[in-house]
Amino acid sequence: MKSKKKIVLAYSGGLDTSIILKWLQENYDAEVIAYTADVGQEMDKKKIINNAKKLGVKNIIINDLKDVFVKDYVYPMIRGHALYEGTYLLGTSIARPLIAKDQVRIAKKFKAFAVSHGSTGKGNDQVRFELGYYYFAPKIKVIAPWRIWTMNSRSDLIKYAEKNKIPIPKDKKGAPPFSVDDNLFHTSTEGKALENPKNFAPEFIYQRTISPEKAPNKPSFVTINFKNGDPCGINGKKTSPAKLLEKLNQLAGKNGIGRVDLVENRFIGIKSRGVYETPGGTLLLHAHRAIESVTLDKKTMHKKDGVMPRYAELIYNGYWFSKERFKLQRVIDDKRNKVNGSVKLKLYKGNITIHSRQTKSKAYSMKKVSFEENKTFNKSNVERFINFHKKKLK
Repeated sequence: MKSKKKIVLAYSGGLDTSIILKWLQENYDAEVIAYTADVGQEMDKKKIINNAKKLGVKNIIINDLKDVFVKDYVYPMIRGHALYEGTYLLGTSIARPLIAKDQVRIAKKFKAFAVSHGSTGKGNDQVRFELGYYYFAPKIKVIAPWRIWTMNSRSDLIKYAEKNKIPIPKDKKGAPPFSVDDNLFHTSTEGKALENPKNFAPEFIYQRTISPEKAPNKPSFVTINFKNGDPCGINGKKTSPAKLLEKLNQLAGKNGIGRVDLVENRFIGIKSRGVYETPGGTLLLHAHRAIESVTLDKKTMHKKDGVMPRYAELIYNGYWFSKERFKLQRVIDDKRNKVNGSVKLKLYKGNITIHSRQTKSKAYSMKKVSFEENKTFNKSNVERFINFHKKKLK
């Protein structure tokens, strides 16, 4: 007997991807493999497995990618100080390439002819997933149900779920107030009340940060240790990438740090408003800039700052695996071996203050910057320096 064709679906276990799973079974006469990448999102593994089994899925795969996600995706991005449009820490954007890569790996393992995802037709994620798929499997078939099926509304999905006896969470019976995406690095909230930019974001939507007003009245302190440009420990204690970020998330979150409310320009041409929480990532960004300030030379730092906007845009647009991103990463990582030491941060009611920087690097010279007279800096050269540059004013 000839075996069925196979499709690997990026599956969360929720209503939308459960509907997609059933729809794929009906429309492609194929065996659907449910694939879930654990990148630190809030998830119920038992629920994922049970929901997939109820739909007749035999192969249910949940891969723990948390350490890989932080070490090979978040850390390189932090080294680049990437902020899309000067604000967004790219929490959703950076997870999609890893998920796509591992999903294709599973597809090759099971000799699947296609991969599928649940991204909507108006979002950026469809681009990010599919560019990742095509990088690792240029000829693979990609099935994007939201661009194909005739269901156009939440009520259409509810009717389809009821018809096929797919469990509908109570909070999904009506129109859900917000669309939420999360991983170990961030939580994003979009939709409904947030769609009108004049509306203030209600406090109850925040999931991993408390309001600065309710944060402790005493400051917290944390020291982040760096080796070769990457965080390697907290308060002198070595820890895994995932555990390190988890610890920083908790610490920053309880101090009201890491909230961003922005209107962004999507790659596909739509403006959207979202609220993002990136508590630990915000600490890492501040600390990394601080340790570089005392370990890297001016030319290297300014070159990095010059490429950052394009680097961030490439990540946002889904070009993590592009030649251009690889090229810029080499620029960003030049001399990263010099970025060693520690930074102590003071956290207080939504604010981050650099408390101290420590390094064995000689890039920062106390003798040269001292206001005391010394022979290490020749002030007579300054006049010649100014005379040279004043010619450029004409």
